[in-house]
Amino acid sequence: MDTVPPYGDALAAPAPAVAGDLRDLVLDTLGREICGGVYAADSTFTTESLETRFQVSRPVVREALRALEALGLVAQKRRVGVRVLPATAWNAYDLQVIRWRLAGPSRVAQLRSLTELRGAIEPAAARLAAIRAPLNLASDLVGLSGRLWAAGKRGDTAEFVRLDLQFHGLVLEMSGNEMFAQLHHLVEEVLRSRTQYDLMPRYPAVEALQNHVDIATAIQTGNADKAAQAMVLITERALAEMSSIWDRELEERAAE
Repeated sequence: MDTVPPYGDALAAPAPAVAGDLRDLVLDTLGREICGGVYAADSTFTTESLETRFQVSRPVVREALRALEALGLVAQKRRVGVRVLPATAWNAYDLQVIRWRLAGPSRVAQLRSLTELRGAIEPAAARLAAIRAPLNLASDLVGLSGRLWAAGKRGDTAEFVRLDLQFHGLVLEMSGNEMFAQLHHLVEEVLRSRTQYDLMPRYPAVEALQNHVDIATAIQTGNADKAAQAMVLITERALAEMSSIWDRELEERAAE
């Protein structure tokens, strides 16, 4: 059955004139709708319906659908049309898919998955960084931890978040594992969401600031166990803070 949801806010403005912008508009709108459950798994639609809905050419629609297909969100078949695939087929590590999920009703589940993944990755990365990190990068990390401490103590939340993103990204890079390094954007989404959900206190706990310093000095001195343990404390604190979000959702669902 061909289901065509109504135009959302994203389509309220006049359509851009550039073909690439039109393709991105179709891609982003459909991606949000699929990840948001507007299109259920196994529902179908046609390219013709999208041409009519978005008032764009067939090549523009085809480009957008190819991008969605590459992300595992849809599959195209002759005489069937475009079929929406279940979430198990999606590229869960793709930043675009993550942001579409964070923008929709599944944002809490996505945030929880990211937070749990962070707890598995970062301690291992810190351990490897203590073993493999070049001295110049280790020194940079120590400097970052000092600036992070100063920003936290003076209550400069924006600067603290900016430095925190750099700190955790650098630890992943210093692990010497290119796969860990490329997961930095997943960690960034968790860290940014702390601000979005008002979980970032103006003055971070002294223990949290100290944990960052401990990680940096442990990596600089090659103490792998201490680096991993200090990172565990950070990720466990983050999990505890973020758990208030999914606890709140459970309470809201129970009250419905």
